[in-house]
Amino acid sequence: MTADPPLVLDIDGTLTRPEGWGIDPRIFDPLLEWDAPVVVATGKAFPYPVALCHFAAIPELVVAENGGVVYTGESVHYTADPAAAQAVAEAYQEAGYDLGWGPEDTVNRWRQTEVAVNHEQPEGPLRKLAAEYGLDVLDTGYAYHVVSPETSKGRGVARLAEHVGFALQDAVAVGDSENDISTFETVGRSFAVANADDAAKAAAGEVLETAHADGTLAVLERVRGE
Repeated sequence: MTADPPLVLDIDGTLTRPEGWGIDPRIFDPLLEWDAPVVVATGKAFPYPVALCHFAAIPELVVAENGGVVYTGESVHYTADPAAAQAVAEAYQEAGYDLGWGPEDTVNRWRQTEVAVNHEQPEGPLRKLAAEYGLDVLDTGYAYHVVSPETSKGRGVARLAEHVGFALQDAVAVGDSENDISTFETVGRSFAVANADDAAKAAAGEVLETAHADGTLAVLERVRGE
């Protein structure tokens, strides 16, 4: 049997339970048994995917904060300066809006290269302010992320592939959101789960019939050992 292909997996909407919240525990055993690199590429703050890899007992190969942080398992690389994103957040709050995560804000507390704003907050003013600072706003379906246009998951995945030593053309990606498009464009095969947004579905090589972790597990079963 040939080796498993390298994997690039989003978290929210992709490894989550069918109802859409929390990691589906069925994903852990297949990842533990996978005999090729597994890259976790997410919009979440850097500690979250590292913790996921730790508890799944797989090597910590991480693209966090939509490409703003890349961890090779040996070294951390930052691809964006957080100052501009912080300035947008401050201007947004000074204009009378809120980031929407409460006083402790664990969503942004450990975020190092971008800022995430709750989906319930006004999008228009955020996009206007971000543009004034030369930044973009990514809608991941879970939050609005104020990001540098120079960063993307795809670029982070390419950096990891070069460091780890796998061919991007051999890699398989699964995702659900517009922030996964750059990943889809970087790897050889890409799949959008059924719950993916329209942009991700249009960019993916294939749209799955099943959603969340059900879709991801179907992909793993299909490509294993090909």
